[in-house]
Amino acid sequence: MIAIEKTEVFGWEAAIRGMRNSFNSWNRSDSAADSDGTYSVGAADLALMDRLSRSGASHAKFLRYIVVTFDITAPRYWWAEMDTYKVGTVRNSCSTMHKVAAKEFVREDFSAEHLDADSLAALDVLIATMNKARIRYLESKDKADWWQMIQLLPASLNQRATVQLNYQVLQNIYFTRREHRLDEWHTFCRWIERLPHAALITGQKPEA
Repeated sequence: MIAIEKTEVFGWEAAIRGMRNSFNSWNRSDSAADSDGTYSVGAADLALMDRLSRSGASHAKFLRYIVVTFDITAPRYWWAEMDTYKVGTVRNSCSTMHKVAAKEFVREDFSAEHLDADSLAALDVLIATMNKARIRYLESKDKADWWQMIQLLPASLNQRATVQLNYQVLQNIYFTRREHRLDEWHTFCRWIERLPHAALITGQKPEA
């Protein structure tokens, strides 16, 4: 499973200003902030952005100015792949090392939607074993009991993080992961497709 919340996108004005520096064409910019502070991208600016975004990474540098922040909850096996995209990415995660014993383990803490009955039974045994170690650790603070939890944690444990990245990072993710075998990547790419002016990322026909 994967859940994405609290999405914010900003940096449009700086991206457009920087994009037009190369052409000395600031007077042709037709984007502006609305009365409520929302920044609206004009048709002329969007057309230039679309052309540059299709011309390769060096021409699409303006995409790095468009910043996205969001909260995401996903299993550790997905985070292991997400960590490939470290350039231009910031991640503040919940701490497994410090908070592993903070609450009782329950099945809902894990991505288990594809497990069959036998596998779910095995997960329940693992959860019970970790909970026994947790109780011992809370009573004794013995690091040996802490190790029983840390080294038994399955890759399906869900972890929450706040992430910051930019449109060029998302463009790289989209084209390398949109047909991945993991369902989580498909959900993530569908989220990308719903971002403002997502066509700059996906290569679809832009909408003003």
